[in-house]
Amino acid sequence: MQNTCAQNTCTTIVHLVTTPSPPKKIRIDAAALRVLAHPLRSRLLSELRREGPATATALAKVLDTNTGATSYHLRKLADVGLVEETGAGAGRERWWRAAHDMHSWSASDFAGDSDSEAAAEWLEGEYFRQFQRNTEQWAAERSEWPLEWRDAAGASDYMVELTPEQLRAMHREIFEVVERYRAAGPDGPDAARVLFYLHAFPEPRRSGFPESRRTESKR
Repeated sequence: MQNTCAQNTCTTIVHLVTTPSPPKKIRIDAAALRVLAHPLRSRLLSELRREGPATATALAKVLDTNTGATSYHLRKLADVGLVEETGAGAGRERWWRAAHDMHSWSASDFAGDSDSEAAAEWLEGEYFRQFQRNTEQWAAERSEWPLEWRDAAGASDYMVELTPEQLRAMHREIFEVVERYRAAGPDGPDAARVLFYLHAFPEPRRSGFPESRRTESKR
């Protein structure tokens, strides 16, 4: 999961692009969001973006499910334009691909639509869970990687005071840097796929810390 993109005005963006060509982007609508907010469908789309075209049979094997389930949910994703057939194969051996490299949405896109808001909340939660799983897996296998990679990898956190517009501007600048490196492609034989996550949000209110003290502490 990644939360990245060029049109991001402080949005939830999922970006899995592994080639230097310009990514295909979509800002998903309410129908696509509600379809995607499903455990298997979100994994199917991620797998197709990450590894490229595949059959329902191959996807079932990778995702530890059955071919009937993958076929059904691929069709649901296709109905809202998130995946498409490549034209190769037939039946359950037909090949599918992701229709886009990345998708995005903003909270304001679905404000007042309770079903879509619930779908967005579930999907964001699933992306956070993916982030946690990937982070824990990296921590578990980090010692097996060359020291050069262990030195280069890492995590950082900052606390700054910003307005919403400043945060949007920061996102745009960071994404421009990421996009520049993605477009340039690897420059050596030791390149590996790197997961880059970005989470930026207001500090959650702490239990037992009155709002009045929060205000006073900023004076």
